[in-house]
Amino acid sequence: MPAEPQKGQGYSLHACPCGYLGDTSRACTCTPAQIQRYAARISGPLLDRIDLQLEVPRVDYQELSGREPGESSAVIRKRVQQARERQRERLGGATTNARMTPAQVRRFCRLSPDAQNLMQAAFRQLNLSARSHDRILKVARTIADLAGSALIEAAHIAEAVQYRGLEARYWRS
Repeated sequence: MPAEPQKGQGYSLHACPCGYLGDTSRACTCTPAQIQRYAARISGPLLDRIDLQLEVPRVDYQELSGREPGESSAVIRKRVQQARERQRERLGGATTNARMTPAQVRRFCRLSPDAQNLMQAAFRQLNLSARSHDRILKVARTIADLAGSALIEAAHIAEAVQYRGLEARYWRS
């Protein structure tokens, strides 16, 4: 397995051996000890390298059939293209926010005072590593770019930290 996920690469895993921990329609049959042993197989350094950790719940038929249409792909594509253009201008066209070096993170991830306070609180409360800290800032920078914001605001930090929630929920004691 590569030290860093390749561009566009993702990982998928269950939170327990049976696969039903957190499922609203089926009960998990695992014991706490089984869940703990299962989680212990996932290394902290690997989790540190996964920027977006998302729990995707089961969707029932009523939710699928009764949904209001969301944003069109064309609208989303345009917003992503604009964010990518901001990144190219800022970083010289050679990279994306995800590939920023630590020095680039310090230079280009400017935080509002509220965002700075929130990041500091998250760092302490979640016992983040330096790598996790920088990855959160890179994700927050991307969220800010998608919102058209030059400065990373507290809401951008909050959303980026939220994407690290599964690590704290399932893998950190």
